[in-house]
Amino acid sequence: MNNPMHLADIQGDLQREPIRAGFGRGLKKAGEIDTRVVAACADLTDSTKMNAFAEAFPDRFIEMGIGEQDLVTVGAGLAAMGKIPFVSSYAAFSPGRNWEQIRTTICLNDRPVKIIGSHAGVSVGPDGATHQMLEDIALMRVLPNMVVIAPCDSVEAEKATLAMARDPRPNYMRLAREGTPVITTAGTPFEIGKAYVLVPGEDVTLIATGTMTYQALVAAERLYKEGIDAEVVHVPTIKPLDAETILKSVRKTKRVVTAEEAQMHGGLGGAIAELLAEHYPAPMRFIGMQDRFGESGEPDELIEFFGLDAAHIQTAARQLLGAH
Repeated sequence: MNNPMHLADIQGDLQREPIRAGFGRGLKKAGEIDTRVVAACADLTDSTKMNAFAEAFPDRFIEMGIGEQDLVTVGAGLAAMGKIPFVSSYAAFSPGRNWEQIRTTICLNDRPVKIIGSHAGVSVGPDGATHQMLEDIALMRVLPNMVVIAPCDSVEAEKATLAMARDPRPNYMRLAREGTPVITTAGTPFEIGKAYVLVPGEDVTLIATGTMTYQALVAAERLYKEGIDAEVVHVPTIKPLDAETILKSVRKTKRVVTAEEAQMHGGLGGAIAELLAEHYPAPMRFIGMQDRFGESGEPDELIEFFGLDAAHIQTAARQLLGAH
């Protein structure tokens, strides 16, 4: 039996940092590496952490104001002229408000615009349902040509930003608002299109993305103490999926729990179910928002209330194994 990372024992010692902070660092570095990198924001420069890039490269930054449709169409135009544009807003507004413009000007024309949707998930907290974007994974992964990324922490977000700047396709990356435990390091690998086995196991596969990867790791630690050997697979790229890594894990354990801080319909869970239905049908449980909107509250309180915490992942795994 494999002994997983002992994260649950050191939760209080883990550094916490907003995932969006890593994006901000990565964008500035991308701008230093390649002068084609430009940025535009919809009146949320500080909140989306584009401020460091704007200060370093004022001639390569455009403040669009509150105009998300203009934001992405200008991005498409910049890409058509050979630039590498990053465009940011809250995910509730981009892609929430401008999906048709993303579809028509970016995806249909296959322009390498990098769309950053910040403040995604219920962990946005007190801002409530209007600002808690939960449908973005489903909206973006259905678009032809679009890459969909959800980093698990700020360190991975920085790496993902640099990788996006090099990627020739349209990209969407979702970012959380609140401080998230930093569970990766500078040496942890990241590649667009790759999933990673963080904890090997034999009994059940826990597949998670974004902020939920930490919760899956804590669940694996708790399950280990119960005698259940859970494998944790982190999926930072939801589209395209790393089918090889996912199928290898599920063929071994024959059971899977998916976890995401988003609507479970059409999101990561739906993507995994589609993959398994075609190649290796297996019993599944889905951790995610169950066809409802969020509410106002403290981030940790909301994660627990909506069943998005390690305890609910743990329960789902037990149910698959017939344990109680």
